[in-house]
Amino acid sequence: MTRRRIITLAGAALIAALAGAAFLPRNSGRSQTPIAGFSAPFVFGRFSVPPDNPLTEEAFALGRRLFYDPLLSGDNRVACANCHIQALAFSDGVARPIGLSGDELDFNSMSLANLLWGQTRFFWNGRAVSLEQQALMPIQHPEEMAQDLDELVAELRRVKIYRRMFSSAYGDVSAGNLAKALATFMRLLISQNSKYDRFLRGEVKLTEQEEYGRKLFMAHPDTKVSLRGGNCIDCHSQFLTSGFRDQLDGFSNNGLDPDETLADGLMAVTGNSAHKGFFKVPTLRNIAVTAPYMHDGRFATLEDVMHHYNDGIKHSRTLSPLILEADNAKNSKDATIGLRLTPVEMAAIIAFLHTLTDEQFLSDPRFSNPFEERL
Repeated sequence: MTRRRIITLAGAALIAALAGAAFLPRNSGRSQTPIAGFSAPFVFGRFSVPPDNPLTEEAFALGRRLFYDPLLSGDNRVACANCHIQALAFSDGVARPIGLSGDELDFNSMSLANLLWGQTRFFWNGRAVSLEQQALMPIQHPEEMAQDLDELVAELRRVKIYRRMFSSAYGDVSAGNLAKALATFMRLLISQNSKYDRFLRGEVKLTEQEEYGRKLFMAHPDTKVSLRGGNCIDCHSQFLTSGFRDQLDGFSNNGLDPDETLADGLMAVTGNSAHKGFFKVPTLRNIAVTAPYMHDGRFATLEDVMHHYNDGIKHSRTLSPLILEADNAKNSKDATIGLRLTPVEMAAIIAFLHTLTDEQFLSDPRFSNPFEERL
């Protein structure tokens, strides 16, 4: 057996052990069922689940129903799924959603996929430090769902199916258990069957253009050794293609605006001026269906995004040095900051990004609207 095979088996065994631990229900006297058919690619790395919120079928079923139920909003018209549509990888296809007042909200609706991994802060500006905390924020936000939690709990207690489902999953209907159920559903939105995943498993080959794009994606340009690259992997981890987990490495100022108009981003949460303009590095999984792009949805297409990184970077005090130094041009006198890739190279990277689309994830009935199921 080769050393690589041994490492692969060891990694898979570790993930399986971690997953098994995450499925062990608390000793609550209730009959809880471990998630059936769970799989987690070992290349995604380590993950953790709160000890007080294990992954169970009962919690997942409850979370799924709540996610699609407009009862969670103050006027019973808006569900989580309004801004997170499965066919769009749980994004919504608009630059910024329209709030209840008719005005645009501050941020683009971020895709929900593979949230078990990557950064431990959520939302574009990192204002939530757990999925449980994140789950309740849109519900209470006056422009999003405008729901009072006490009133919501009272409403849910009046619904027989929710009394039964909460009892099976957690014991009682409460805001805390509501958050846990929604967090469980989101944790299990796992995208792992794109063409890129199948390539990693040795099941398919990439086209010549896709493979060229993959190599550019993985390379940091170095003109000293004539290495051309797209610099993507410096912020988007190789397999998850999301931000890195360690500390605040999953947040970055990627050159969208100069100092004069730079948004606060993470600084609004940490109070640290060094974090001004820092926004969460999103996953690139299913990126071809999650337009428009960036925290404010300013770019309509992947071509627009590539042109930004190629020659549209705006300098500011907190601009990521990984972006500042990434240049494929040797001894360039041009003051423009950017990758200076050729049109052929940009097209190749976009072709590779299309291999990240997971059609199974986009239509998986396990993640679909339970209210639309035929009886």
